[in-house]
Parts: sequence; structure tokens; C-alpha cells
Amino acid sequence: MPYVERGEGELLLFIHGSLCDYRYWQPQMSGLSEHYRCVSVSLTHYWPAAAPTPDQPFSWSRHADEIAQFIDALGAGPAHVIGHSRGGSVAYHFARRYPDHLQSLMLADPGGPVQMPGQSLAKLPETVNALRARAVQLIESGDVNGGLELFVDSVSRPGFWGKSTQSFRQMATDNAHTLGPQFLDPLAAYTREEAAEVTCPVLLIDGELSPQMFQRAAAALEEWMPDARRATVEGASHGMNLARPGAFNDLVDHFASGHGR
Repeated sequence: MPYVERGEGELLLFIHGSLCDYRYWQPQMSGLSEHYRCVSVSLTHYWPAAAPTPDQPFSWSRHADEIAQFIDALGAGPAHVIGHSRGGSVAYHFARRYPDHLQSLMLADPGGPVQMPGQSLAKLPETVNALRARAVQLIESGDVNGGLELFVDSVSRPGFWGKSTQSFRQMATDNAHTLGPQFLDPLAAYTREEAAEVTCPVLLIDGELSPQMFQRAAAALEEWMPDARRATVEGASHGMNLARPGAFNDLVDHFASGHGR
């Protein structure tokens, strides 16, 4: 996987979410590299990758395995792993499968539905699926900006796309082609049984203004994981690491420094 790195010390490995790539974590690379080896990856299919081939299906499960392969190839683990949104789900399943590869896990607004015990199968509301289908339709018809605005505002808050920096909009545009395949590969629901398998120290970070679906996931995982705690970035929504980088970086630094080797 393509990656960028900066600094020396214990490994902080950053995993991006939808429409993003290794550029998403620039404020963290700059702010935390004085004390850590900060590495940010671009998952398979995301910029700057070329068009995917048939032997590389778009898959959150494959992405989780690729994180372990990447750490092995880097020869720098175990790592403190930080995942955001869809990348939070990828990081979560990586942690379940490869506990020896990480020291701690930090999930910022982890994506995916929550399967509460005794309730029917968790899935996204039809209104959400309809909105996402419309976003993909707009992108595929050539209205990339309209499709991205519809999706990004839905996972953050209305008006977020219009207020975003040019660099963020360029990054999302570069990765617009991943949105259709992503929706054909829905994230698995979080369950009590699987969450209990993540025994390393976990920090769940949400934005004070983040949509309820992300806060719901963080609350459930806090309850279900054996060694989890939760923190909120005040005044921020889904992109809390961009909106309040100082506060976000402080949370990461304090948690990683307290659970290092």
C-alpha cells in the first residue's frame, strides 16, 4: 500500500475512511511526529492507486488483512493503530484478527451498524441507502461535486462540503470512484461477542456534533470491549481530527504514551 511517514519512535499507524487516502491525516502527521513514527496508508483502490483489477475486489475484510501485512513488511510493529469512520471498522476487524500486531487501538467515529443483543439483524435505514444510491448515481452521471456533497454532508452535517478546504475536496474527488464499490461491500455490524475479542487498550473518539449512528457505535463498543474508554472532541463533527487537530492529537498522544512499551 502507498504510505507516507514522518518522525521516529513508537509506530502510530493511521487508517483513513471513505473518499480519503493517506493525505487525510496530515494534521496528525505534523502534530505528532515529534515523538512518534507516524505512518499514514492509502488502502488498496484509493489514491494514488491505479484502477483496480479483477483480482483485487473492494473489501473491508481484505483491507483489514492488508493492514497486518503492511505492518509485517514495515517491520516496525506492534503499532498504535488509529482508524476513522470506515477505516475505524477496518482497524477494529484488524485488531480482532491480529492482536499481536498492535499495542493500542483508537477508533474515531467508527463506521458500521450496531447489532444489539436480541434485536433483529442490524442494517442501515432505507433512507440512508437511498441517499447513498443517489450520491453514486450523481457521480457516475458526471456530477461528481453534487454526489460528493450529498454523501459528505450526510456523514458530517449539512454544509460541511461547502465549507471544506480545497485540499479536502480534491482528495474526495480523487477517490470518488471508490464510493460505488464501497456501497456494494457494506460494513459488518458490531456485535457484543466480537467486540469482546478486542482485548488491547481501546480509545473511542467521537465528535460532539457527530451523527447519531457514529455515537451509537462508540457507545456500544465502550460497553462491550474489555478495556475501552471514550472521549469526545467538543465543537466538532465527523471530521474531528481536521476541525480540532490540537484536541484530537492531544487525545492520541496521551493514550498512546500511556500504553506504550
